[in-house]
Amino acid sequence: MFPRRQFLQLAAGAAVLPAVSTIAKAQAYPSRPVRLIIGYTPGGSADLTARLMGQWLSERLGQPFVIENRPGGGTNIATEAVVRAPPDGYTLLLAAPANAINATLYDKLNFNFLRDVEPVAGIIRFPNVVVVNPLVPVKSIPELIAYAKANPGKLNMASSGNGSTIHMSGELFKMLTGINMVHVPYRGGAPALTDMISGQVQVMFDNIPTCAEHVKSGKLRGLAVTSTTRSEVLPDLPTVSDFLPGYEASAWYGIVAPKNTPADVIDTLNKATNAVLADAAAKTRFAELGAILLPGSAADFGKLLADETEKWGKVVKFSGARVD
Repeated sequence: MFPRRQFLQLAAGAAVLPAVSTIAKAQAYPSRPVRLIIGYTPGGSADLTARLMGQWLSERLGQPFVIENRPGGGTNIATEAVVRAPPDGYTLLLAAPANAINATLYDKLNFNFLRDVEPVAGIIRFPNVVVVNPLVPVKSIPELIAYAKANPGKLNMASSGNGSTIHMSGELFKMLTGINMVHVPYRGGAPALTDMISGQVQVMFDNIPTCAEHVKSGKLRGLAVTSTTRSEVLPDLPTVSDFLPGYEASAWYGIVAPKNTPADVIDTLNKATNAVLADAAAKTRFAELGAILLPGSAADFGKLLADETEKWGKVVKFSGARVD
């Protein structure tokens, strides 16, 4: 989760982006406010990402983008609301890794995410960072693997909850290394971080924006980032894939619409989103949080959704993860 204060500062600064309409207002869409539904509570990274994008899209398309929070059911309540909405482009969903993970994590859903939505555009992705409590005698990924193999079941791995991206990042690591760490789920990342710092738990694959300051201050020891490239926020840390080829885990956000939304509406939204991501001010603000932009076509985002659903499905099955 991104720090609330930092994100609110970004939101306040979003107004400096040029309010230039890159889409001719003569077009029929949008002719009224657009709802962008998210499956999370206000104040978190998804909510504030949506509000930034909503403001920027409003400036470019000339209609309000109203952010609607519908938390609950691991984002499934919000997803179902969008899947059941009229396919006219006026009800959109901020898609997140939970959508890819839930396809396997839940035994029964009232929808099939990949089948029932139209990809619109990617927005950002950001990696996690492997951190340990400083009392753990390891300073690198190879040392962590060796220590865990020599002490099976003695390391506790914290997460923000069963099936979360933080949890799944750790399970993917366990799957590829064959090590045994005990998963300890918390109800959110904040209490997990508190216990990490106190030493109640020893290992966590946390979001970079949340724990970067703890790494810089020495309260936690950073070992590596989970993306395939280094992070500008923690540039001294290598990537996990430097030592474990094929490993990659990151959180991401993008926009989807109900199935059968007209192609011209999808195209309008995709072009407007890409125009925002091409703006220098938006690039700077997301880079400050360690986020990587996801520009591209609707088909590009659709491929990411399919790839992530397949990838995390394997990890969920391996881990035996269950919803609370």
